[in-house]
Amino acid sequence: MAKVVQFNAVGGPEQLKLHELEVPEPGPGEVRIKIKAIGVNRAESLFCSGTYFEQPAFPAKNGYEGAGVIDGVGPGVTEFAVGDAVSVAPAFSPNDYGFYADTALAPVGAVIKHPATLSFDEAAAVWMAYLTAYDALLDTAKVVADEFVVIPAASSSVGIAAIQVANMIGAVPIALTRTSAKREQIEAVGAGHVIATEEEDVEERLHAITGGKGIQVVLDPVGGPTFAKLLHAAAPRARFMLYGTIGEPTVVPHFPVFTKGLVITGALLFNTTFDAAKLRSGVEWITKGLASGALKPVIAKTFPLEQIVEAHQYLESNQQFGKIIVRP
Repeated sequence: MAKVVQFNAVGGPEQLKLHELEVPEPGPGEVRIKIKAIGVNRAESLFCSGTYFEQPAFPAKNGYEGAGVIDGVGPGVTEFAVGDAVSVAPAFSPNDYGFYADTALAPVGAVIKHPATLSFDEAAAVWMAYLTAYDALLDTAKVVADEFVVIPAASSSVGIAAIQVANMIGAVPIALTRTSAKREQIEAVGAGHVIATEEEDVEERLHAITGGKGIQVVLDPVGGPTFAKLLHAAAPRARFMLYGTIGEPTVVPHFPVFTKGLVITGALLFNTTFDAAKLRSGVEWITKGLASGALKPVIAKTFPLEQIVEAHQYLESNQQFGKIIVRP
């Protein structure tokens, strides 16, 4: 029997319950993983609350990211063998697979042999965050060296990944955070500039940082009142990538959008992870960054699986710097 987290109604973290369940043998195109570490993301919180773009089918699983050791392979699976250390990218529906568990099935298209230099905790912290940053900045925005890239929610796992990815490209990451409390931590992971949005004049700082040229790229999961300020601080033809829904209602002033020819679009991770060729390219690029040390996940806090509710409560408190990890 395995320990598996399920929920039977949408709501807050308290809906997540730990059960003893049988995990079947892997079928064609599947492997079974003994999980050592689980990554917790905002997507899982939205899925549990019923505000994700996909509604849960009850009893619902949860969990996009896990790392561990394969203990079973399905018929026809030749890419992996029992004993392989692997991690999982979010390349599936959460209604089909879930990694809030100590043992789980996984589709082979989502499974990655993670670099030997990574711990299981680090491997469980990589793919959601770094593939999101890769998809948005390289595949969608096509950021190039020396461009100014603004990153709201900079202390999140995706924010940290985006800072490091921007640096790896040769761009200039400008991190946004509500207060100065996390400024030193954000600078330590590579932010070229940090703006505390509740303490500083955002437009004035951006004007000074860019020498009046304006920002070229924004990777934003927040929106809210700061979004309009970023539009006013944008350079002509700047690209705004929206990838989340954690902020307040957002007002978009038309004037800077049409006078500057600004592009506002969504950056959806699954455009990369559900495309085998794009996923392979993204994994290769990120793996090189991990090997060189240019990319390095940051672990905020760890919880035992029995405290999955507390882990989600901590996520929703927005206190964390980096990725929350749960260990079975």
